[in-house]
Amino acid sequence: MPTIKCYIGVLLISALTAGTLHAQRLTPVDLELAFVVDASGSIDEEEMALQRQGYATALAHPRVLKAIKSGFLQSIFVAYIEFAGFECTRLTVGWGRVADKKTAEEYGARILAAERNLCFGGNAVSEALAFAAATIDANSFEGTRRVIDISGDGPNTMGEQVEVVRDAIVKKRIVINALAIKRESMPDLPEYFRDSVTGGPGSFVLKAKDRKSFAEAIQRKLIREIADRTPWPTKQRASLR
Repeated sequence: MPTIKCYIGVLLISALTAGTLHAQRLTPVDLELAFVVDASGSIDEEEMALQRQGYATALAHPRVLKAIKSGFLQSIFVAYIEFAGFECTRLTVGWGRVADKKTAEEYGARILAAERNLCFGGNAVSEALAFAAATIDANSFEGTRRVIDISGDGPNTMGEQVEVVRDAIVKKRIVINALAIKRESMPDLPEYFRDSVTGGPGSFVLKAKDRKSFAEAIQRKLIREIADRTPWPTKQRASLR
């Protein structure tokens, strides 16, 4: 089993990579947004399709596009990451620019066309968060804000303590928001996400009644994330919620 140092090491390596990239010329954007999506064994093929369609539909929604256009640079960069058990996190669709209906629909089509990584065995939430933070640091964009947007129907069940990984990510000035998908056996999941997973100024948790209402929930979440202007405090705490 990996140690806490392993996860923190991933974050430190990403910070070094980011330092190298910042010596180069980065593309400025309003927001770097990493979608981190549950693809574990509790998600069947129909539910997977509904999730992916939810993100594709939300990105191209007129209200989301209006929110993007309200930004100073009028563009965001997104990545689509799916996770399951230990060592099952992958960058399903790489970083891409979304600035208008055309680019939103193109990115959505890439999400829908991606092959599913058949790797189950639990929810390695802490690994998925560390992976997302690393790819944010390693990309070639410089966002005014940096956000991880995680959605799922279960808690961290393997790997390291998610709170430790969460706190390390928030220290890097990355906000973590969450979407809790209703699961009868886990009525307290929204509270778990709020207490253990989310962090950073203005961070929040939304709830989806089921995956059929996923697109609407993602749409609301995207608008809130894109429009958010909550500043980082002068003196950061390890975790800000």
